[in-house]
Amino acid sequence: MTARLARAVRCAVVLLAAVACQSAPAQAADARHDVVTWAASADRLGEGVADRGYRLVVHTSAAGSELRVRLSNAFGDRPLTFDNVHAGVRRQGAELQKGSNRRLTFGGARTVTVPAGATVWSDPLPGKVPAGTDLAVSVHSPDAAGPATGHGMAMQTSYVTQGDHTGEEGGGNWTGTTGSWFYLDTVSVRPPSAATGAVVALGDSITDGWQSTTDLNRRWPDYLSRRLRTAGTTVEGVANEGISGNKVLADGAGQSALHRLDRDVLSQPGVRTVFLFEGVNDIKAHTGVTAQDMIAGYREIADRAHAAGRCVVGATVGPFKGWSEWDPAAEAVRQEVNQFIRTSGEFDAVADFDHALRSPYDPERILPFLDGGDHLHPNDKGMQAMADTVDLDRLDCRSQALSWPPS
Repeated sequence: MTARLARAVRCAVVLLAAVACQSAPAQAADARHDVVTWAASADRLGEGVADRGYRLVVHTSAAGSELRVRLSNAFGDRPLTFDNVHAGVRRQGAELQKGSNRRLTFGGARTVTVPAGATVWSDPLPGKVPAGTDLAVSVHSPDAAGPATGHGMAMQTSYVTQGDHTGEEGGGNWTGTTGSWFYLDTVSVRPPSAATGAVVALGDSITDGWQSTTDLNRRWPDYLSRRLRTAGTTVEGVANEGISGNKVLADGAGQSALHRLDRDVLSQPGVRTVFLFEGVNDIKAHTGVTAQDMIAGYREIADRAHAAGRCVVGATVGPFKGWSEWDPAAEAVRQEVNQFIRTSGEFDAVADFDHALRSPYDPERILPFLDGGDHLHPNDKGMQAMADTVDLDRLDCRSQALSWPPS
């Protein structure tokens, strides 16, 4: 089956689904649903410590009510108990706004045990959650041990304590700090409109935000979220599923994009669009990976996302000449991969990050003004330039599905 024919078949499936939705009762069509407002990729993160508390600072994208959190023991080798979980609005440091810190429950209970390899959702928490707000999710486990699950490079300061201080709004007992998120991998809300959806950025250290300014939310998905907040589009939630060092094809720094797609991306609530921006780590590693290998990986991700009813934006791989692993052979693979992303028609839209970042004087290099200093990772200005190149209208999966194929 040709790629064009396969896309036509997928289109027919989407259109049939749309007709079925139109035939359903109006009440079902208008039903509100949960949408991810923050997320971070799960990975193994050292060893768990019993009787330790974490006050995890996260930044919301979509606004809504009925906040829920997902706790992850995906990489644990034994059950993990949380005996207290709270969520509140951060005031400064580890201190919360007065009256905002409230207990989360799980099936009506304050305590929950998460099996090894599993995740668990909290019950909805009544009340509104604004967009662009720092939440503090405080968790305590009396029995944490063995491999801990979390996200290593948060680019955000969170806080640590010994003992259970999750219910406290003051920061006096939260004297330790960490640059990682432990056990928490998703926060969702229920937006006012049933039309609201989310985009998930699947990527590596550039998406994770390396070389952006810590604690200021200047990763490119953060800039994208701020654009969406004022654009009036139906896509409002933004989930950052980047992992530093991550590859499309091979496990290593986190499970590969292919292996973690279901857990980190397709399982997120309200996801309308998958934003695929990975490949430089596969290319620069010089493991024999060819452009055709990369293209096969991209196609598999796009096909699985389409089969799950999501649209896919493909982003070109940025320049990295000057990085220690760059050479003409790797550059040739990058150019071939980018040609595929731009012209194959496999994606519902393309974001040309290569064009946004490259120097007009040496297109194999990042423009110095946008370079974080290592010739691979953009600085804050580069992150913003990437987000600014995204066509926000093409993130609306439903409107794109009804005008298939994309122009």
